[in-house]
Amino acid sequence: MGVRVCDEQQWLQQQHSSSGQPEVEMDEPVGEAGGSRPDTVASRCAVRREQLGLTKGEVARRAGMSVAYLNRLETLSDDFDPAALMRLASVLEMSYEALRQGRYDAAPGQREALSHPQLARLSEDECWQRLGTHGVGRIAVGGDEAPAVLPVNFLVDGLSVVYRTEPDSAVAVADRGALSFEADHIEESAGWGWSVLVTGTARRIVDDSTVASLAARAGATPWAGGRRDLWIRVCPDRVTGRIIRTPGAAG
Repeated sequence: MGVRVCDEQQWLQQQHSSSGQPEVEMDEPVGEAGGSRPDTVASRCAVRREQLGLTKGEVARRAGMSVAYLNRLETLSDDFDPAALMRLASVLEMSYEALRQGRYDAAPGQREALSHPQLARLSEDECWQRLGTHGVGRIAVGGDEAPAVLPVNFLVDGLSVVYRTEPDSAVAVADRGALSFEADHIEESAGWGWSVLVTGTARRIVDDSTVASLAARAGATPWAGGRRDLWIRVCPDRVTGRIIRTPGAAG
C-alpha cells in the first residue's frame, strides 16, 4: 500500500472535522524549556530563515501556504506533502534533500552528545601518537585584520609537523614566524574524539634532499592540487591535546 499524501486543503478539512476550527497559527512552535533542539526540518528551517532574514509568516506566504500548515509540514509525518516541501525548499534556497534530511556533507558533530562525557588531557607522547604520520589539519596565523585558520595536508616528521603551500598563500609564514597547528578526530557514533594543538615557530625548509624525501612520502600530495613548492616546518614550543570519552567508548 502506498503512503497517503495529505495536502493543505485536505489537512484543513481534517482540522475542521475533528475540532470545528483550524489549528491556531503560531509564528514559532513552543519547545521544552531548557531542552536542546534536535536537528529536524523545523530546526533547519529556523536556521535558514534567520540567515535569509525572513519570518515564518513571510516564508509561508512565499511558499503559498498558511503558517499553520507550515508548522504541520515541519513535523514531516507519514502523510506529509512532498510538493509543499519542495516549494518550501525553493523559498529557503535549499535542495529538497538538504531540507528533509540535512546535508550529507555537513560538518562533524551532528549527533547529540552522549551521556556522561569525560574530558581528559593527552600527554605530549599521546598527542604525537594521535597525529600519526600524516593527515589534514589546520594552520592558524595572524592576519591583517583578524587571525586566519586554514586547512592543510600535513606530515609528521620526527617531533615536528610539516606542510607545503604556495609562496604567496596565507599560510606561507615567514621564517621564525609564530603559528599554530591543530588536528582532530571525531567518532560520532561512539561519542568520543580528540584534538591536538601544536604552537611554535615556522622554519622554511630549503634543503633539496629534505624536500625530496618529504615529497616522496605517503600523504605528501596536497588535496588542493597545484605545485605548492614551499615546505614549512612547525617547530613546537608546546604540544597539548584533549580527549573526550564516554563510558565504554574506545579511543
